[in-house]
Amino acid sequence: MRILIGVSGGIAAYKIPFLIRLLKKIGAEVKCIMTPASSDFISPLVLSTLSNNPVGIDFWNPKDGTWNNHVAYGEWADLLVIAPATANTLSKMANGTCDNLLLATYLSMRNRTLVVPAMDLDMYAHPSTKRNLKQIEQDACFVIPAKIGELASGLVGEGRMAEPEEIVAEILRLLQIEQAFLNKKILITAGPTQEAIDPVRFIGNNSSGKMGFALAEQALNLGAEVHLVTGPTSCTLEHENLICYPVVSANDMFECVKSLWDTCEIGVFAAAVADYRPVEVAEQKIKKSEDTLQIDLIKNPDIVAWAAAHKNNTQKVIGFALETNNAKENALAKLNAKKMDAIVLNSLGEKGVGFEVDTNKITILDSKGNSEEFELKLKSQVAKDIFEFILKLEK
Repeated sequence: MRILIGVSGGIAAYKIPFLIRLLKKIGAEVKCIMTPASSDFISPLVLSTLSNNPVGIDFWNPKDGTWNNHVAYGEWADLLVIAPATANTLSKMANGTCDNLLLATYLSMRNRTLVVPAMDLDMYAHPSTKRNLKQIEQDACFVIPAKIGELASGLVGEGRMAEPEEIVAEILRLLQIEQAFLNKKILITAGPTQEAIDPVRFIGNNSSGKMGFALAEQALNLGAEVHLVTGPTSCTLEHENLICYPVVSANDMFECVKSLWDTCEIGVFAAAVADYRPVEVAEQKIKKSEDTLQIDLIKNPDIVAWAAAHKNNTQKVIGFALETNNAKENALAKLNAKKMDAIVLNSLGEKGVGFEVDTNKITILDSKGNSEEFELKLKSQVAKDIFEFILKLEK
């Protein structure tokens, strides 16, 4: 493992020597970059001695006439760990500012960045800090949230940097999960489907596609090749390893999934597919001439059940269930009836859960009787939890 530690100017920098020692004990190669302000809190000599590597601070080394190559740092590291990440550094990262060696390296990173915030409780709770943290997560950074504890100000609250042991555990977890999904082909469905009634009307639902797109983005972050089959949505995503297949109806989505499934190793079926469609679609717009209108409906194909029935011994099928009552019982029944490997349960009606919101609260159940419940989180974080659960299925 090649771990690059970026140290910004906070009192929590005193923990970095302990972090380096732990990383060296597990066989990692460690290099450090410091912001100029961080040298007021910890000596570069200490970090250089413990890491057995020179410490980068400025772009230019006036003593020997050499320069610190931020691009080379970014190519070398398997993971950049920014700890402590101060409010100032977070703000610069979120806005793409590049005024020191650490930020230039962050912008040059080819692999992932793990961010470990540390600051006083009021700073950590400030809306601008929360906004910056959300932005860097959307930019594919992983974040270890600050902990509750004693702070340098003498106050007690949320803002304390995670301990070195927790940081090392997260480093190992991230590198393990990235290796597990690297170059795998993952099929993801997202968004609603629209079932035409006439040329201008359709039966649909309020799915925004946000959860499916968050899953696609997370899979891409983990190095997978993603085949995203999406119903009509305003969500967008671009990546060199992403192939997007826009569809409209359930039948369109079904045909697309059937054409792709044999080539994929994992299927995550997050789309809100309409259960029924009109038996007949009017060729012209239906006029409002009668007080009532009857439309006969026919059941749509069950895409996730088809995928589960046609999977081989190594393929995994993960479905979704949005329930309004008897949530767990209904999800378990769906899991067993369709022979999926796991199902992600959402209970509509809980605060922060449902269509068109940025958060979700899920429970994941698998075919072996395991279940795991998660707290309300951003959908980007929920996607991480789902892929960690999938990794357990893979073992």
